[in-house]
Amino acid sequence: MEQVLALGGGCFWCTEAVFREVRGVIALEVGYCNGHTDKVDYEAVCTGRTGYCEVVHLRYDSAQVQLEELLEVFFLIHDPTTLNRQGHDVGTQYRSGIYWTQQAQADRAQAWLDAQREQGLWDRPVVTEIAPLDRYQRAEEYHQDFFTKNPAQGYCLAVAAPKVAKFRQTLARLRK
Repeated sequence: MEQVLALGGGCFWCTEAVFREVRGVIALEVGYCNGHTDKVDYEAVCTGRTGYCEVVHLRYDSAQVQLEELLEVFFLIHDPTTLNRQGHDVGTQYRSGIYWTQQAQADRAQAWLDAQREQGLWDRPVVTEIAPLDRYQRAEEYHQDFFTKNPAQGYCLAVAAPKVAKFRQTLARLRK
């Protein structure tokens, strides 16, 4: 069954680069969600005043990949314990978030996260928000599939490529 979910885990270039390789992901694009203005663009989001989060918007086949497996990938490639920050990227647009389209996704995400906390997976409190997907807008075309189109770009080499490698090494069972 096809489902939709958006995940915010820092710069969307990195998140997208990894999820392009996950089995069961039918389609994805990068965009912005859960802000408080009607229209937004990259420059406005970068100010941190729009409330929007950079996300990867996924359509996935739940017969091929379970929500919990997507969350396993998501929490592998970003730090859910840093508020409004991923590495050197700082601002509310880089917050950690799971943006659901069905209440069942919210319930399962919360249960999965609670189970991981109980196992002591993180040494600091998790700040990931779990909220309904709201005001989603597709990002500009030059952001789409950025890592594939720009593999030698400095940010891609320094930040995105290591996350892709970590996914390939750690969760190879989930690769296409």
